[in-house]
Amino acid sequence: MVGSKSFVFFRTPRPDAVDPVTGERYEDVIVIWVASEGDKLALVQDESSPFFTTPHFDGHPSVLLRASRVGEVSREEIVELVQDARLAQASRRRGETWLREHQLGDS
Repeated sequence: MVGSKSFVFFRTPRPDAVDPVTGERYEDVIVIWVASEGDKLALVQDESSPFFTTPHFDGHPSVLLRASRVGEVSREEIVELVQDARLAQASRRRGETWLREHQLGDS
């Protein structure tokens, strides 16, 4: 959490995220905040990507990822997604402080 806001969390099974073959609800969905709708679209456009969304998350700045498919994403991409998710939820002050401490901001 950053402040009192979550930026990555496991979601409880819902009827809008199901296995298309069995109809079983996914029990391993991770919600990851993103900075913008453009970032979201970049991750979910490719149907072979492990990232997806559901109608429940239309207009919500986040993508979904099944824990069982995390291995399809490189460590570097996961690190970048989590860092970006944290920054998307942080206040400007917290974000700037974090970037400065981790030397990820513009120099």
